[in-house]
Amino acid sequence: MTDGIKVITRNRKATHNYELLERYEAGIVLTGSEIKSIRAGRISLQEAYVIHRDGELWLMNAHIPEYKEAAKQSHHPLRPRKLLLHRREIDEIVEDLSIRGYTLIPTQVYLRNGRAKVEIALARGKKLHDKRQSLREKDDKRRMERALKDYRR
Repeated sequence: MTDGIKVITRNRKATHNYELLERYEAGIVLTGSEIKSIRAGRISLQEAYVIHRDGELWLMNAHIPEYKEAAKQSHHPLRPRKLLLHRREIDEIVEDLSIRGYTLIPTQVYLRNGRAKVEIALARGKKLHDKRQSLREKDDKRRMERALKDYRR
């Protein structure tokens, strides 16, 4: 935990399936039971994505399970959630989204000084050969680290 940041969840598949170009930090509009569920570490970004609608950005398909202790006031787990960014950031993102093949994906959710934030990234989908290249590079790096570790002994 550095600078009051506690990472709750990461979207690990994002770096495998997409080339992340630019990252933004956004606040999330949540209900009371949703923030309690997030603080308990219960959120999934597996199928989540971000859309632009009516001049606003919305987080879709982020699964925040119901908070059991909030029986009647609980929330729907997959409801759309509004993202909070500055107007110029939204305009910049929308302009970049108009470029063919770009999309917005959430990469991680964290608490910064007690407030829930989501990191979203402007991304371009990777082709199959790009994914293979990434895996090869990761494997080569692992082998090199092992070899250096054995060499130092």
